[in-house]
Amino acid sequence: MSCGFVTCGPNEALVVSGCCYGKPLLVPGGRVFVWPIVQQVQKISLNTMTLQVESPTVYTSQGVPISVTGIAQVKIQGQNEEMLSTACEQFLGKGEHEIHNIALVTLEGHQRAIMGSMTVEEIYKDRKKFSKTVFEVASSDLVNMGITVVSYTLKDIRDEEGYLKALGMARTAEVKRDARIGEAEARRDAQIREAIAEEQRMAARFLNDADIAKAQRDFELKKAAYDVEVQTKKAEAEMAFELQAAKTKQRIMEEQMQVKVVERTQEIAVQAQEMLRRERELDATVRRPADAEKYRLEKMAEANKMRLVMEAEAEAEAIKIRGEAEASAIDARAKAEASQMAKKAAAWNEYGNAAMVDMMLETLPKVAAEVAAPLSQAKKITMVSSGNGQIGAEKLTEEVLNIVTRVPDLVKTLTGVDIAKSVHAA
Repeated sequence: MSCGFVTCGPNEALVVSGCCYGKPLLVPGGRVFVWPIVQQVQKISLNTMTLQVESPTVYTSQGVPISVTGIAQVKIQGQNEEMLSTACEQFLGKGEHEIHNIALVTLEGHQRAIMGSMTVEEIYKDRKKFSKTVFEVASSDLVNMGITVVSYTLKDIRDEEGYLKALGMARTAEVKRDARIGEAEARRDAQIREAIAEEQRMAARFLNDADIAKAQRDFELKKAAYDVEVQTKKAEAEMAFELQAAKTKQRIMEEQMQVKVVERTQEIAVQAQEMLRRERELDATVRRPADAEKYRLEKMAEANKMRLVMEAEAEAEAIKIRGEAEASAIDARAKAEASQMAKKAAAWNEYGNAAMVDMMLETLPKVAAEVAAPLSQAKKITMVSSGNGQIGAEKLTEEVLNIVTRVPDLVKTLTGVDIAKSVHAA
């Protein structure tokens, strides 16, 4: 063997022993100078090895037989000099297959031991715990061989008694139950969340509507305030314009009044002159003739008054004379009538009943005429006879005579004078 450099890949480590080295030189993934004959060079694999750890028919702590398959990744640690040295002591000169079998047997033993200390439910339900336990226990043992457990995973669990199937059925029923409960709870929660969301949506909507209404109100208030301000300014401008126009108009009217005053003053002066002229003209044409006519009329009125007074005095004297004559005539006529009545009364007193009879006889034709007066006014008289007594005009005449014959009885009742006796006595 010639001297020179010896190299290896990153998945290998060189172990140099012999002259110049008290203990072997370990060079993972590199090169080293080697003296032939006096120094020896060996290689050890640092490849990761995949182990399928089979543990068939292992009784658990409950006595239930199950089979477990695990997958482990192991390798010789090349970065740690101490572990690499230990691995060289254990496996230097051995092939990778032998290292694989040693590690596999070690892991299978630890896996079986842990299966025997746990229940089926623990292994089945908590695979992570089982894998972690196997990893930790195997790592603590293999590290003494310079081997590092990179990873361990529980691949499969089997049993020939149907325990896992029964457990799965129970678990399936439980899961289905939990699923139904979860679904019902999910629907309930969904409905609750939906109701809450709807409530929040309505609250947000109401809040949004309230904000919109508030914003609209604020806008309307501000707009109203702006409108009031604008209208106020506009009104002030209009009032100022109207005031200025009124002032201008008033000033124009004052000036027009001044003009009219001047014109009126001039007119008054002209009218005064005209009145003075008319006064003089009136005095010359009317007043003086009127005074003359007035004087003439006053004189004529005084003369007429004297005439009327004299005529009235004459008329009054005539009326007085005529009244005295009429009064004398009335007095004479009254005295004559009084004398006649006195004589008539004396005659009645002297004749007594005879006078009354005479007056009655004079009155009877008048009574008969008054009784027959209604009949003379009737246009048609219908008389109904029972067959006994008189009929026609004779009956009517008889009725009138009967009324007249009752007059003496009436007079006797009223005055106490019996006309029949008085007539016989006369």
